[in-house]
Order: sequence, then C-alpha cells, then structure tokens
Amino acid sequence: MAGGWARDGAVSEQIEASIEDELKRMQARPKPVGDSLAECAECGEEIPEKRRQAIPGVKLCVDCASERDGAYKARGGINRRGSKDSQLK
Repeated sequence: MAGGWARDGAVSEQIEASIEDELKRMQARPKPVGDSLAECAECGEEIPEKRRQAIPGVKLCVDCASERDGAYKARGGINRRGSKDSQLK
C-alpha cells in the first residue's frame, strides 16, 4: 500500500506505539493500598469478599469503580509521532 513519504509499515508502527503508550499509562495508575473496606466508600453497598481479596485496599464496589473509570478525562491530543497529517496542519 502506498504511504506517500512514509516507509512501509510506518502506520502499523504508529498504531502499535500508541497502544503501547496507553498500556504504560494504564499500568502507571496508582493501585489501592491498605485495608479493603467492607462497604463501598461512595454508595455504601457491601463489597464482595472475593473482590476484597483480589484487590487489596479496594474502596469502591464494582458499579462505582466502573462509573468512575468510565468518566471522561480530557487529555492533550498531541500527535508526538509526527505523522504527515499532523505536519500539514
């Protein structure tokens, strides 16, 4: 496939690098520490024993954690890979 000035496989490398960056960002998130709570800190629902054993220091039930994780967080949309499209703008 013709890629203009880009060498073969450059698009795939860019996609893989973006995925790798996101994985590193997710793994760098702080993990819960300390004792797990028996009840959710936000809604007061009981946190299942298996969840408390699986994630030491957990403070939220599954529903509250999912809601918090799904909340939109704006991040800079900078293309650091220097694609041709970003250079033309």
